[in-house]
Amino acid sequence: MSANFDYLKELSPELHRLAVLAERFFALDANTSLVKSRQFGEYMVKEIAALSGAYNPDRRETTFELLRRLRAAQIVPREIGDIFHAIRKSGNEANHDFGGTPAEALAALKFCRTLGVWYRRTYGSDPQFKPGPFVPPKPSKDTDDSTRQELDKLRRQVRESEERLRTLEASAEDLAKARAAAEELARQASEESAVWEQTAIELEANHAELTRRLSELQATAETVPEQQLLELKQAGFEAASRVELDEQQTRLLIDVQLSEMGWEADSDALRHSAGTRPEDGRALAIAEWPCVGGSVDYALFVGMVCIGVVEAKRGSFDVPSTLVQAERYARTILLAPEQQHPDGPWQHGLEEPFRVPFVFATNGRPFVRQWLTKSGIWYRDVRRETNHPVALPQWFSPNDLVAKLRTDVDAAVRGLAEESLGKGKLRPYQEDAVAAIEHAVEAGQRQILISMATGTGKTRTAIALMYRLLKHKRFRRILFLVDRKALGKQAGDALETTEIEGLLNFAQIYKVAGLDKKVPEPEDQVQVATVQSLIARILNEPDVSQRPTPGTFDCIIVDEAHRGYTLDAELRESDIGLRNLEDYQSAYRQILDYFDAVKIALTATPALHTREIFGHPVFHYGYRQAVVEGYLTDHLPPRRITTALSEAGIHFEGGEEVEIVDRKTGQIDLFALPDDVSLDYDLADFNRRVYSESFNRIVCRAIATEIPPDKPGKTLIFAARDTHADDIVRLLVEELQEEYGTDAVPHIMVAKITGTIDKADELILRFKNDPLPKYVVTVDLLTTGIDVPAISNLVFVRRVKSRILYDQMIGRATRLCPEIGKEHFRIFDAVDLYAELQEMTDMHPVVVKPDISLGQLVADLGKAVDDEDRRWVAGQVIVRMRALGKGMDAESRESFERHTGESPEDAVQRLATRSGIELAEWLKAHPRAMELLERRPSGTVRANDGVVISTHEDELLRIEEMFGKNTTPEDYISGFERFVRENMNQVPALIAVTQRPRDLTRKELSELAGLLDERNYSESMLRAAYGKARNADIAAHIIGFVRQAALGDPLVPYATRVERAILAIEKSRAWTPKQKNWLRRIGRALKDKPVADPTLLDQGVFADKGGFNRISQEFDGALDDVLHQFNEAIWGPSAA
Repeated sequence: MSANFDYLKELSPELHRLAVLAERFFALDANTSLVKSRQFGEYMVKEIAALSGAYNPDRRETTFELLRRLRAAQIVPREIGDIFHAIRKSGNEANHDFGGTPAEALAALKFCRTLGVWYRRTYGSDPQFKPGPFVPPKPSKDTDDSTRQELDKLRRQVRESEERLRTLEASAEDLAKARAAAEELARQASEESAVWEQTAIELEANHAELTRRLSELQATAETVPEQQLLELKQAGFEAASRVELDEQQTRLLIDVQLSEMGWEADSDALRHSAGTRPEDGRALAIAEWPCVGGSVDYALFVGMVCIGVVEAKRGSFDVPSTLVQAERYARTILLAPEQQHPDGPWQHGLEEPFRVPFVFATNGRPFVRQWLTKSGIWYRDVRRETNHPVALPQWFSPNDLVAKLRTDVDAAVRGLAEESLGKGKLRPYQEDAVAAIEHAVEAGQRQILISMATGTGKTRTAIALMYRLLKHKRFRRILFLVDRKALGKQAGDALETTEIEGLLNFAQIYKVAGLDKKVPEPEDQVQVATVQSLIARILNEPDVSQRPTPGTFDCIIVDEAHRGYTLDAELRESDIGLRNLEDYQSAYRQILDYFDAVKIALTATPALHTREIFGHPVFHYGYRQAVVEGYLTDHLPPRRITTALSEAGIHFEGGEEVEIVDRKTGQIDLFALPDDVSLDYDLADFNRRVYSESFNRIVCRAIATEIPPDKPGKTLIFAARDTHADDIVRLLVEELQEEYGTDAVPHIMVAKITGTIDKADELILRFKNDPLPKYVVTVDLLTTGIDVPAISNLVFVRRVKSRILYDQMIGRATRLCPEIGKEHFRIFDAVDLYAELQEMTDMHPVVVKPDISLGQLVADLGKAVDDEDRRWVAGQVIVRMRALGKGMDAESRESFERHTGESPEDAVQRLATRSGIELAEWLKAHPRAMELLERRPSGTVRANDGVVISTHEDELLRIEEMFGKNTTPEDYISGFERFVRENMNQVPALIAVTQRPRDLTRKELSELAGLLDERNYSESMLRAAYGKARNADIAAHIIGFVRQAALGDPLVPYATRVERAILAIEKSRAWTPKQKNWLRRIGRALKDKPVADPTLLDQGVFADKGGFNRISQEFDGALDDVLHQFNEAIWGPSAA
């Protein structure tokens, strides 16, 4: 009998036996007790895995690896995992060194008791279980004084608990528990150790039986509904939140955590009162270091110098409040002169200065962002008065803190301010981006977001920024974080080829660690790494030496920070181990939270979740602005490919036999539709839920005729999935051969580039640099970050629901490519994607995956932390229940009504008006309702079963340009002219263009372009519309189209306007030869970058000649007036 563990006897006899053995051996042999505690923890981990359906004896993984896997799958909460590790560490040391003290054995027993209670509350269907106080075992004769004091304290707690129960007139059951606990103390002394030794021998011989039990539990878990497993996870997290560790247990956990990070930490042995003092060559966490009026829990010494103090409290304490106490200790700590850092003390106007540079506080709970003040390791660098506290999930290593002490932020800020941005050969907007980031860094902002359109040189901007930050020692080491290897290789190549200073490229100035290096060398100043590799190194790497520490990087630049946008993207091979995109985002956030670093995010399309992490952009440079300024190309009106099936949809009559392709295995099954069940698919379902080879062949035929292989430029085709990409490649090759002959279509003319092909990186390089392949089909691999300027045609054979992904797809073709004479790019749309997404805003929320299970949504509802979250998730649950209810067969509907007392429709309608809490309670009270909703109706086809194969014949109806939904070119022009006339006296940008062109600035032109782009009026679209409606293709420029609509100015090619203006200005007065040369240079520049203002002359070749101020001297300081004359001559009434 054991008051500490008997509640486990029926739930898990093996755990009970191991726990009792550990308890009994405490009085006989501390070493054996520790080993048994370790075995208790190891077996519990395996049993948890089996109960969760995650146990596999053939994997041959260590308990450490299994525990990491369970933590990554969110089966074991972090705080429970920390306790397992503490028991494992002390048990391993006892096993290897044949040592162990009674104090260590007692601590391990208390941790086992904590785990046992958590296990009972989670897996024993008893979340409110109250075990009473821990009953201390009888000490052995050689127990030291401190352990005896701890045992005495525990006995007092037992007596106080019994007295408290009497005082409160507690139930007879509670009183019996307390009495049993007290009686247990007396009974322990009479037990014979031989009995327990024999039990231990029997247990070791029972290994086969334990393995059989684990396999049975695993087999049972595999048959359990997903919802039940999700509820187990939720129960585990709720039980973990109720775990309360005392200060001694908290310190023991901290000992383990500090030791993992390279500190020598043992709060029992390495105490100031026990004579421990700092030593050269050691990194010591010395416990109970004296301060004025008390002692601090730990003083952190590197060599002889104290560089930090740590204050630890129980889990119920707020960590920021504890940090205030730690700061007081940092001012009152008693240190000899040689133990203080030479840069200290740090006064900050305080009566008592800080004598150590870093202060820490923790309550032992793992870092959870939603409970920020109640979790994590809080620290503050007190050297600067403006430094604020930061919460971290892990401790710094000694080297981390030493490296921090070498950074002089004030000197770095001065250096950045004193050096101009002109040396980096940046474009003006790139300089503005760098300046905005540096300003945010100087202001103390730790999460920074910049938004720059695809193709505008985010990587080039980032390299210039990194150079400046490293040159002035603002940061020690920068992590350049990408989400796939191809982007990492591209970034590495850019670092090796981008000239920064003189003829030296970045990688010649600063040492760069590539993708293959796990942990950077001390001399590395930049490391390029993928999110997936860091997830593996931080969350799953068993070798501590190969795991980065929180101070490894003090700046992180996140490339393509919108990742996670995808309703539509599939997880790649490199994402294996992440259950879904929600897991990816969770792990992604963990990586960002892990490092004590300034995070700078780069993206063209900031998603809602991106802004939640990094805040609003400190700098934005949009696509339309880049087009206006000549840095990107625009697209012509999309060409819509319409077929008979895409217009009418695909219909299956009741009674038909339908072929279904399993998405995972590729197996084709035949289903007979009931007579009363029909299937209908519209265009949004094509190539996702239904596949028609005839439709895809018609589309490929259109591609072959509309985009001949001998035309300049390359073509990128977006397919729905990998097997669809294979089909498009096959069909397009056949149609090209049919149209141009077999000899005209080499094997590599058409290629698939997805994550499944061998050496995808090499094929991407061929697509970028070689003539072939000419047409490439992709799914998701080429939607983000890959630069192929020659792409001149995009083909959509795939619907997506995310505007962010759509913008990334469009961005593949926006880059300039003068080598092939690229003036614009074309879009061919077979699935009506452009019309569907053009109206959506750039910053669109990430939507829940449409195929998420009802069970997962219900689990999310249980995890919601506040009313707002509950309302949002409850709405998703209702939508899912309503959709599932429509597909129920008669048998399931009848069972649902018997179980709930109402029809599915009535239940959903009623629950839609209830709160999230009420909905959760109803679902808990009616567990069979969810099972019935998600049950597969017999004889019918469900949307998620696979892809339906259609053999319906298709034909091409038309290929036409789109100017908007159901809009003709004439309607498009009328809408544009109406908008201009209605706003020409109200909108500042329109006023400038129509009424005072002489004073027009490039900023106003960008505002005008953005305003019109919001309404789908771009220069390319207007040019095409006017060309169609009036049979004249005139490159009149956006200003020309606006003035024609507002004032009736004739449409004159912009280049002609500029040439006329140059001639008019040259004739307007006598110019010197130098001035004439400058006039002609300015005129040539205006052909590419409309609007003459001073900013035009502060970039490019003009900047090399001294910029506006230097050139103005050639015009006797009157250059500003000359620029006004250019604008007037180009756009004034006389110019027409």
